[in-house]
Amino acid sequence: MTLMLAQDDTTTRNVGKDSNHVTPIGPSQVPPSKRILQILCAVTYSLLSAGIVFGYAALKPVLIAEGVYRDRCTPAEIEGGVRVCSQQEMKLNLMFTIAAVATNACALVVGTILDRYGPRIAGFIGSGFLVLGCVGFGVSKSVRVVDPYPISYLLIALAGPFIYIPSMTLANAFPRRSGLILALMTGAFDSSPAIFLVYRLLYQSTLGPISLRNWFIAFLIVPLFIFLVQLFVMPAQSYRATSELEIRTEVEHEVIRGERRVASEDRRVRSESMGSETDTLFGNHSTDVEARNKGVYGAMHGKDIKSQLSSFWFWGITGFTVVQMLRINYFVATIRPQYEFLLHSYEASVAINGFFDVALPLGGVIAIPFIGTYLDTFSIPTIISTLVVCTTSIGLLGLVQDSYAAAYLNILIFVIYRPFYYTVVSAYCAKVFGVATFGKVYGAVICISGFFNFSQAVLDTVTFEWYGGDPRPANTLLLVLGFVVGIALVVYVKAKCNEAKNDDKGHVTDQIDGHNGYGSTS
Repeated sequence: MTLMLAQDDTTTRNVGKDSNHVTPIGPSQVPPSKRILQILCAVTYSLLSAGIVFGYAALKPVLIAEGVYRDRCTPAEIEGGVRVCSQQEMKLNLMFTIAAVATNACALVVGTILDRYGPRIAGFIGSGFLVLGCVGFGVSKSVRVVDPYPISYLLIALAGPFIYIPSMTLANAFPRRSGLILALMTGAFDSSPAIFLVYRLLYQSTLGPISLRNWFIAFLIVPLFIFLVQLFVMPAQSYRATSELEIRTEVEHEVIRGERRVASEDRRVRSESMGSETDTLFGNHSTDVEARNKGVYGAMHGKDIKSQLSSFWFWGITGFTVVQMLRINYFVATIRPQYEFLLHSYEASVAINGFFDVALPLGGVIAIPFIGTYLDTFSIPTIISTLVVCTTSIGLLGLVQDSYAAAYLNILIFVIYRPFYYTVVSAYCAKVFGVATFGKVYGAVICISGFFNFSQAVLDTVTFEWYGGDPRPANTLLLVLGFVVGIALVVYVKAKCNEAKNDDKGHVTDQIDGHNGYGSTS
């Protein structure tokens, strides 16, 4: 979900305007059967590769069993039979942190390449990264010059957005079914962490243990599949939305008409233009939904990018995303040691970890239709308030000891919250800033938040070095930061909504007074 819309509106603004950009094609130029095949291929390879690095919680036990970074433990820790020493834990988590940062930080690069060279080239690059990552893990035992594990995991992480983001352009292959296609792609991405769950289950089964070398060498079949379907099946250009030119003409006409209208009409013209831009990404919105979001829809529409990026509309959601992305990745990386401490049982933490490995991909898939309905039904202030309630609940449950109910409830909330949060961020950026700068704004939010994820190493130090594995200080810090920044954002957005509604009431009152002759100077 983090990567879903970071394309800088590739098929809307740049069509036919810049020789440096690949011109999209109309869906009617490709037979329906081939378009269906393209969608099936994209769903398949997204499921196998798009977000597999986020299955780290499932891969981590295998890495530990394979002795990765065991040399970081002291002789006393090894002799004492410590399952995972603190230095080994932090080194493994750093590998995931680097991968998570890279996945988000490269979204803008992927969008640029997609604009300039098309989805096929982006897919080739993604398959190349995946090959290098798999080979890196395959030869990791024999490499001594550099540390192969973070480099290999980083390469696999970089492959994800190059493979997944171009697949989103297939939503225009069948415009009337674009929502279903997006849901399939999103579901494939959210389910892809299960690949490492499959590996862990095979590793621990009677067929195992399957070494890292054997697994990743066998996994080379996936980038080979991606390369071949990109070469022979997938489109070289993105599909163009059928309403693309109509939308552009509509906006241009609105601007011309707006210049000729009196000042009292400006708000209505602006609202219609903003609605057209938002519809490009999210479809038509009913009047009552727009009314509930008065002051939010297109609040920064028409502003230059500098003004947008310096506004609290931007920094509010960015600050909240920084904290939430840090919370999400910290939880994924440390779930087993967290619950080993909170439940005072290694066996219980293994069971919790196993449940999480299944619930994470499954929760994302199950949540998709409910998330869409919720976003279409409630106002942005209500939706952000829901996020604050969820993240506060996760934070509080992360402080509870000796409670299996709290542990499982925390996981259930988390696996629904994760896709919900990322979907809200993209929807917020589109509705507030408009489609013209959506890619830059959304990409900047994810990019900045991704780089701040390096502070996860600080949380690991606090947890494992300062407090002997106690996650409560780190969870308390994330709880407080998330609540404070979240409440600030809710208050700001709600105030802007009320301000816009009051302006509208004043406008209506002025019109009524004018019709009744009040204020006449004749």
